[in-house]
Amino acid sequence: MNSKSSEKKRILLADDHAILRSGLRLMLSTQPDWEVVGEAATGAETIEKCEQLQPHLVLLDVSMPGLSGLDILPALRRAAPGIKILILTMHDDRHYLQEALRNGASGYVLKKAADTELITAIQAVLNGEFYVHHSMMRFVLEDVLENQASPSDEWDQLSEREQQVLQLVALGYTSAEIAEQLALSPKTVETYRARGMEKLGLRSRAALVRYTLQRGLISPS
Repeated sequence: MNSKSSEKKRILLADDHAILRSGLRLMLSTQPDWEVVGEAATGAETIEKCEQLQPHLVLLDVSMPGLSGLDILPALRRAAPGIKILILTMHDDRHYLQEALRNGASGYVLKKAADTELITAIQAVLNGEFYVHHSMMRFVLEDVLENQASPSDEWDQLSEREQQVLQLVALGYTSAEIAEQLALSPKTVETYRARGMEKLGLRSRAALVRYTLQRGLISPS
């Protein structure tokens, strides 16, 4: 087997509570393809550890001494290009979610749901997808409607539902997840997706992601 394909995914834990870090380390140790390579208790230490360890993913708290998790997001992306950042926080706050996604986080999970959602969230983010705790999806949907930055003429020709569906597809949500959030059937979601992609002349999700990123319709992961 190719050594690169069998390489374990390196994870850095960044939280100022040692007991929580220990619990997270124990939880993640059950995953044979992942390895916790370090821990950090402050924002400055998190940046330093990212530079030293070059992890694939950092599990990042928002509230830490000194620089907060949100403060250091740009620095983390510079310290470890290509790093995936998953916010793990107690704050179910729209502002925090917006700032996290705007500055390069790929996911946002609440600590109260960590025991049931964290493994799924990490796997999704490592696979290049977005993950947002279900209770906060309403904020994502509201932002999809409000943030129509620099739309193109062909984008304006799409219906509101087609725009909603395509932006959520670009963010990595499945048809089933979109259907649940928009109160549609998965088949209807697929219809909106296919129709919208046809109108835009796009043939793949990768092309859709590039299209929406270029027009500021979603934030980069």
